[in-house]
Amino acid sequence: MGGVLPLRFLTCGSVDDGKSTLIGRLLSETGQVFDDHLKALTIDSRRYGTNGAVVDYSLLLDGLETEREQRITIDVAWRHFSTPRRAFLVADTPGHEQYTRNMATGASGCDVAVILVDAEKGVLPQTRRHTTICALMGIRKIVLAVNKIDLVVFGQDGFERIVREYHAFAGGFSDLDVTCIPLSALYGDNIATRSPRMAWFAGPTLLDYLESVEVQVDLAVRPFRFPVQWVNRPNGSFRGISGTIMSGTIAVGDEVRIALSGQTTRVKQIVGPDGGVASAAAGEAATLVLAADLEVGRGNLVTAVREPATVADQFAAHVIWFSHDPLLPERAYLMRIGTKWVSATITTVKHKLSTATREQLAARTLHVNDIGFCTLATSAPVAFDAYSGNRDTGSFILVDRVTHETLAAGMIAYALRRATNVHFEPLAIDKSARAATKAQTPRVLWFTGLSGAGKSTIARALEASLHRLGRHTMMLDGDNIRLGLNKDLGFTDVDRVENIRRVGEVAKLMTDAGLIVICAFISPFRAERQMVRRLFAPGEFVEIFVDTPLEECVRRDPKGLYGKAAAGLIPNFTGLGSPYERPEAPDLTVTTVGCPLDSIVTAILTACSCT
Repeated sequence: MGGVLPLRFLTCGSVDDGKSTLIGRLLSETGQVFDDHLKALTIDSRRYGTNGAVVDYSLLLDGLETEREQRITIDVAWRHFSTPRRAFLVADTPGHEQYTRNMATGASGCDVAVILVDAEKGVLPQTRRHTTICALMGIRKIVLAVNKIDLVVFGQDGFERIVREYHAFAGGFSDLDVTCIPLSALYGDNIATRSPRMAWFAGPTLLDYLESVEVQVDLAVRPFRFPVQWVNRPNGSFRGISGTIMSGTIAVGDEVRIALSGQTTRVKQIVGPDGGVASAAAGEAATLVLAADLEVGRGNLVTAVREPATVADQFAAHVIWFSHDPLLPERAYLMRIGTKWVSATITTVKHKLSTATREQLAARTLHVNDIGFCTLATSAPVAFDAYSGNRDTGSFILVDRVTHETLAAGMIAYALRRATNVHFEPLAIDKSARAATKAQTPRVLWFTGLSGAGKSTIARALEASLHRLGRHTMMLDGDNIRLGLNKDLGFTDVDRVENIRRVGEVAKLMTDAGLIVICAFISPFRAERQMVRRLFAPGEFVEIFVDTPLEECVRRDPKGLYGKAAAGLIPNFTGLGSPYERPEAPDLTVTTVGCPLDSIVTAILTACSCT
């Protein structure tokens, strides 16, 4: 291949702009399609194609039966091909808005983006969205491929109009290098050979551009980064740390830093797939044996001593939100960064980026396909680089703790430092001492259930019983808290998460004072109830599910809220306009249907050992 490194590029754009056809044509023009494949393709074109006898090259990539029938690309299709001048790895990514996550996945590993635009339709919202994502993903080389130029009779005016419109948008990304090419993927114009039907165009063909474009892909010259995948201990005499080198090079005798601890040592031995080696470079799997017996486990990062990674538990990042459920600030998600899994919350959405105008818009949350600039906090420090310097160590994904759905992808911009003048102040009297003076065990009794389930009624009766027993208590009720501490919050999902977060912190302070804290809150989301539980030691948080059917709650409607919600006067009302997520494994379940209040209170006192 003449020593030129393989080029990784993707095709993207709006639906039916001809991405798969373009790649199929490239494969054919570069001799990658054998005669028997071409024969089968001709047969498939008659069955699935839309252009009569014309060979439909998109079918080379749209391998899923669903894709062929719907004429869309769903998954990311990767293809290798080569010419005498260069080798290529190309990703055919989906155009549908609901598959933006697939497009972002394809872009994350590419150096060039070929963004297709239909010559008849011009620049569309997906064109702008994909350009923005490519820019955020670090792609700096863009080809604007104005496809289906045959539909506008190979005219120059239409091409130049689209080019002007695109440059007006893309010009906001100051470091993008954009090359515009008119072409017809269906008929092969300006794909591999210059089209005689567009003599007015003096630029390169698409293949000329791809064969000659220069990109920075030499990871070996970047700082050494080695995410630890696992600790290799086949016997008692060997201990190595295994993984794949993300960037840089390493040699026996080199000094390295263990990112999370800051400790340094030297590399005693390097073992490759075929045995011991003197050195290893980016992209290679290796096992490093360290001179010192340091604590290094999966999720850590080994770096060059003079070029360390950043270690922090707060940072700012661009976040592309994939889920149809909105982002909820302060909700705990799982984050994977490198080989490390850690609990993380998005503490603030600084702004949302308009993909149409590049304008920064005020936002408190993100919805599906939104791109936001956010601050995040992790439950433990993580090691990373800014995404602009290293894609592999500067990127992360967010995953739902319950469903394990991938919710978002993120690109780290910079670390945030905690205020250096704020420190935890140890108290002279601790929780156990305060509890001892009260002769009780502090804990939180957390009642959850629908509005009208009977939470507050049970909580009041329980507190009265505990008081008669000489116990020291405090009751936190949803309505009372919203009249004071949380009067600034509404009832959106975002506000409900913050409401429960604040209550949890208050309840923790009260247990530190040695109290038994009784909390009565709808607390509709499992994630937030789990968030509060994690604030307490095992056994201190007791989740009590008041399991009253919705129909019974509506029948009771003690505050008239269900009637108002049904009339449209209360939006996002739990059980009607907003979901209630039943506890999957509550510590205690009670029902108020056909069960006397005294019996319920007695059962709780017994189960919680509060007597």
